[in-house]
Amino acid sequence: MSQKGFFIDVSRCAGCRTCSVACADLKNMPVGLNLRRVIEYEGGSWRKNWDGTWRQDVYAYYVSMGCNECADPACVKVCPTGAHFKRAEDGLVVIDTAKCIGCGMCAKACPYGVPQLDKKAMKMRKCDGCLERTQKGGMPVCVESCPERALDFGDIEELRRKYGTVDAIAPLPSGAATKPSIVIKPCRTAKPAGSEGGKAHRF
Repeated sequence: MSQKGFFIDVSRCAGCRTCSVACADLKNMPVGLNLRRVIEYEGGSWRKNWDGTWRQDVYAYYVSMGCNECADPACVKVCPTGAHFKRAEDGLVVIDTAKCIGCGMCAKACPYGVPQLDKKAMKMRKCDGCLERTQKGGMPVCVESCPERALDFGDIEELRRKYGTVDAIAPLPSGAATKPSIVIKPCRTAKPAGSEGGKAHRF
């Protein structure tokens, strides 16, 4: 099986949320429901030196986050109807809306907070890697729309050869539990996964 995944260049992401808007437009999402969200992570403060002068260690960066197409997806394990499943062809994790009962178990299980409830339809929704585009050889709309070229999509092993193997920085959890199919290029001030002291804001 070819496992597809995403590359996220945090050093280039400007937090403009074009990826999120393009996704919502393509998927015709209700206002406030975004299948790709941008997380702003910030922290630090001013500190006094021994000689009375001051220094700062303030940082802020953005992480564009859709579904991480995990190799061991928690959402699939807990879905009581089998609506969540992992495609054998490309490893994308998708939802069969005909089977979904909107119970929210997937949202509670996902360590990344990806699945969300569409309150109008009473169905869970999530990024599906733009399946209708990628199965025809195209790219997800988030990748194509990013003005900073901070996103890429493809075979995860190829992305790892090209960009490295980092799959977690703060505020994301460690990738050990679900084995996310993502590669992250951290920015200079990025903090390790599990770091405390910063604040995360999802948009």
